[in-house]
Amino acid sequence: MKTFKKLRTFVELFEIICTCMKKGIEIDRLDKKILSILMRDAKIAYTEIAKKLFVSGGTIHVRMKKLEDVGIVKGHSLTVDHGKLGYDISAYLGIYLDKSSLYEDVAKELEKIPEVVEAHYTTGFYNIFARVFFQRHYPPQGGIARQNPEHSRYPTNRDLHLPSGKYQSTTGDFE
Repeated sequence: MKTFKKLRTFVELFEIICTCMKKGIEIDRLDKKILSILMRDAKIAYTEIAKKLFVSGGTIHVRMKKLEDVGIVKGHSLTVDHGKLGYDISAYLGIYLDKSSLYEDVAKELEKIPEVVEAHYTTGFYNIFARVFFQRHYPPQGGIARQNPEHSRYPTNRDLHLPSGKYQSTTGDFE
């Protein structure tokens, strides 16, 4: 897994550099080193980065502000282990819409469902892919969670309360 993460980090950094070059945004070697360090450990303090790169903490702060202002750094995120919170089943929902005009309505409905952690508008057979986490043993109320005697259950259209004119398929994710 570490090799994959290193490769992903390298590929992401390469994509950032290519995007910058296309847009005429100049990033130098120091910017690339800062990004590389933060992509491996987003929690590292700017002062620690500064020590590693032999520059001042202020320099790192200014560079990061510049990278944010030009849109290279779009924010900071948190990765949650849903399994440790009791959400031990992950599924991908493929949602087909009869009409693309339903997209906004479906997206609004998906936002209301706490178990839906991400959704992407896609091309191909399905218009939307949504990732859902839920529990084997469900609490009595909330979202699509319900007690499941078979210890595994995927949500249905009825559970999701999606507008009409759609077809949904569920695929398990056994990470």
